[in-house]
Amino acid sequence: MELFSVTALLLIVCTVFYLITAARDKRQNKARLPPGPTPLPILGNLLQFSGKEVFQTFIKFAEKYGSVYTIYMGLERVVVLCGYDTVKSALIEHGDVFAGRGRMPIFIKMSSGGVISSNGERWKQLRRFSLMTLRNFGLGKRSIEERIQEEAQFLTEEFRKTNGQPVEPFFYLSRAVSNVICSVVFGHRFEYDDQRFLQMLHYLNEIPKCAASVWGQWYNVYPKVMEKIPGPHHRFFQAIERIEEFIREKIKMHQETLDPNFTRDFIDVFLLKMEQEKDTTSTEFHMDALVHTTIDLFAAGTETVSTTLQYGLLILLKHPEVEERIHQEINQVIGRNRSPCVEDRARMPYTDAVIHEIQRFIDLLPLGIPHKVTQDIEFNGYVIPKDTTIYPLLNSVLQDPKQYMRPHEFNPGHFLDDKGKFCRNDAFMPFSAGKRICLGEGLAQMELFIFFTTILQNFKCKPLMDPKDIDITPESSGLGNIPRPYKLCLIPR
Repeated sequence: MELFSVTALLLIVCTVFYLITAARDKRQNKARLPPGPTPLPILGNLLQFSGKEVFQTFIKFAEKYGSVYTIYMGLERVVVLCGYDTVKSALIEHGDVFAGRGRMPIFIKMSSGGVISSNGERWKQLRRFSLMTLRNFGLGKRSIEERIQEEAQFLTEEFRKTNGQPVEPFFYLSRAVSNVICSVVFGHRFEYDDQRFLQMLHYLNEIPKCAASVWGQWYNVYPKVMEKIPGPHHRFFQAIERIEEFIREKIKMHQETLDPNFTRDFIDVFLLKMEQEKDTTSTEFHMDALVHTTIDLFAAGTETVSTTLQYGLLILLKHPEVEERIHQEINQVIGRNRSPCVEDRARMPYTDAVIHEIQRFIDLLPLGIPHKVTQDIEFNGYVIPKDTTIYPLLNSVLQDPKQYMRPHEFNPGHFLDDKGKFCRNDAFMPFSAGKRICLGEGLAQMELFIFFTTILQNFKCKPLMDPKDIDITPESSGLGNIPRPYKLCLIPR
């Protein structure tokens, strides 16, 4: 009898959700939503996605339904944009309407109220303030370049200590890259053996792993349910808590030593802005915004560049002929007696092309970060209702066969013309595009060039296996592409 009751209840629940879905589909047709696969009650289209390579399912849907289509992640409606022309039209030509930040619980958990996950007036004010402050502390100026050059030398010394023995490069790279953003946000760098610093880097490393995992993907769809279910995704929650504790400690120390006449870093400037607006009831500058915007800068400023460097060195192990050409260009332009600088990039087209191709090929965030439309919009013959979540599929832009000759192969020639000069491509969008483009793009490009050239100025990368046996496909591909762990030998030149 009890089993019958439970079964009957389940049938009633499924029937109700079927009717809700049917009514929703009817409204969809009237609203002229883009086409898409038929969703199941509650689950939406989730069962149609591959857990390890989610974006591949998005590409298959595009082949069937076109460059603009609708899916359901659970009960949430999502419109997916595919290909350079479509993404460009949305993010650039209709930038104001597509500038909202879409719902992604894993980012909200990490950055609720920060510059990445916020919307409306809060996002506008925090983004404007963050860009202005970063520029004042040297983003785009020589001072930040000198910080990167200094950190690249510290990294070089650490690599020398390995004496050419096999080493996993990730945490070496992570410490160096993180120290650049730390010097801007916290006002100082950390020693490489600082245990608190190493702990924070460990926690930061948990974030992309969780986001790329099946557990992280399910959390994005059913956050309230997943928070109650045990599993490895709880390591992500613990990592966020520890990072937030660390940031709050740093802010408290800044409050105790704040000098209005001498601002040391981003936190100081934000605290002074909070003081200026303490009597403004509608201010967006308060402690919650400071904590989570600092987390945004610290996390994004560490993980994206260090992962790109890690993946880039793996690709060079696979393609030693590419590394050799970079060595030749370094010898011709920089030599061995001075540090590489940003000005060198204009005279090193091949190296510049390789760095761009690494970013294109690794496709670090294949799904992009979700947007949402801020009003109803007619787009590509369809009507997208206000507040609909938008996935601008960056993978489909960076591997668009109309824009790149061999999109699925690593080929620096994608960014070189017939004369060997660097050639820009408008479809190069690893940092997204439009009003929501990554605010740290300039800093990241500067870091990638200086760190790559400094490492290769001083070392030759030696693989531990035959290059043809090196696997450069991602270890996992969810929200982000995670490279496979590896070791290499750094042989002094």
